[in-house]
Amino acid sequence: MRRHIRPFLARHEPRGRLILHLKSGSGAMLGMGLVGALSSLVHLPLLIAPFGATAVLLFGQPASPLAQPINVFGGYLLAAAIGVVAVLAFPGSLVATAIAVGLVIALMLALRVTHPPAGAIPIVAAAAPAAPAALFAVVLIGSASLIAFAVLHHRLPPRHDYPRRLS
Repeated sequence: MRRHIRPFLARHEPRGRLILHLKSGSGAMLGMGLVGALSSLVHLPLLIAPFGATAVLLFGQPASPLAQPINVFGGYLLAAAIGVVAVLAFPGSLVATAIAVGLVIALMLALRVTHPPAGAIPIVAAAAPAAPAALFAVVLIGSASLIAFAVLHHRLPPRHDYPRRLS
C-alpha cells in the first residue's frame, strides 16, 4: 500500500536555500503591496485573485517559462480579450464562461504564451461587477506592474536572471 502512496507524497521540487525563499516571499509581498497602492491611486480594483498565483511564478519560479514577461502579459491580454467578448456576447452564461476558459488555454498554448493564472480571467470577467472594459485596464496595469517590479526585484542579491535570456 505504501508503495502506491509514495508518488503522491514525494517532493518533486529540489531543496532551495532559505535566503531565496525569504527573498521570494518578500518580493511577492512587496509586489502585491505596490499593486494595491497603485490600485488606490488609479481607483481600479487591481488586486485580483489570479495575481496572487502570478506572484508565485514571478517571485518563486522566475526561471519558469510560465513566468516570463511575454507569458504573463500575453496570457493575461489574451484571456482578458476572450473573457470580455464572452461576457458581452453571452452575459450570465456559465457555458460561455467555461468555453472561454478552454479557448484561452488552447490559444495560450498555440501562441506559446501560457500563463496558468490567466486561465481564471474569463471567470473573473463573468463574476466581476465592473464594466468589461475596466477588466482590460485592471489586467494590463496589474500584470505590467508585477512584471516591472519582478525585473527590479530579481536584480537584488541573490540575483536571478529575469527575464530569462535565450541561449
